[in-house]
Amino acid sequence: MLGSGGARGLAHIGVIRELLSLGMEIKYISGCSMGALVGGIYAAGELDAYSEWARKLERKDVISLLDLSFGFQGLFKGERIIGALKEITGERDIEDMDIGFTAIATDLLEQKEIWLNSGPLFDAIRASIAIPTIFTPWEYRGRILVDGGLLNPLPIAPALNHATDLIIAVNASGRRSREGPDKEKSPAIPGIFDAMAMTMDTMQNAIARLKLAAYSPDIVIEIPRDVCTFYEFYRAEELIELGQKRAEATLSV
Repeated sequence: MLGSGGARGLAHIGVIRELLSLGMEIKYISGCSMGALVGGIYAAGELDAYSEWARKLERKDVISLLDLSFGFQGLFKGERIIGALKEITGERDIEDMDIGFTAIATDLLEQKEIWLNSGPLFDAIRASIAIPTIFTPWEYRGRILVDGGLLNPLPIAPALNHATDLIIAVNASGRRSREGPDKEKSPAIPGIFDAMAMTMDTMQNAIARLKLAAYSPDIVIEIPRDVCTFYEFYRAEELIELGQKRAEATLSV
């Protein structure tokens, strides 16, 4: 299962590649937010094409993918991002894919976690990545859906219903990789976008720890939460490499 984490979720690509290089067969993927995006595209058989596209993104390209919403439901509509992904993979229905897949979203009205494992792949992905205030909520099947990370940033439970030899969780909100700010210096107050991202991270990190304690997957691969900011999607090359190295180090123990 692939956890949420913004741009850190690009490390999931490297993790998947390392698992495949070791001869492992991935039978089922559950994912939340960026984990749902990467996992869904892998289940659709188009991870290489997506990886190549992501590696070419520069800062200006990331900005160009953000289509402003002029209402009060969120800053961006998310249509350009989903459109770009559809160009890579084409339209897919989850139940027609060779690998089982579940995306996690949150039903705002019912205040509960929703598992999306049938129907159009990109409806499920769009719902799962709908970060509150950043992307507009996604209306789907009579529900108002937002980012699954609000309730389950590391969706282990969906995998428990499937017969597998190993359950591997990739936590993109892992322990920090470097020391915090010098205690003698006053830390800088974050701007509005950083503050929103850090608020989501703080909440999701706490929930992820609870999920790991409750379900105890066989292997946990951690991606440090301080390797990049939430929106640095133009750093795909190094983040994919990081994911592969983290997976290699964890699985070699």
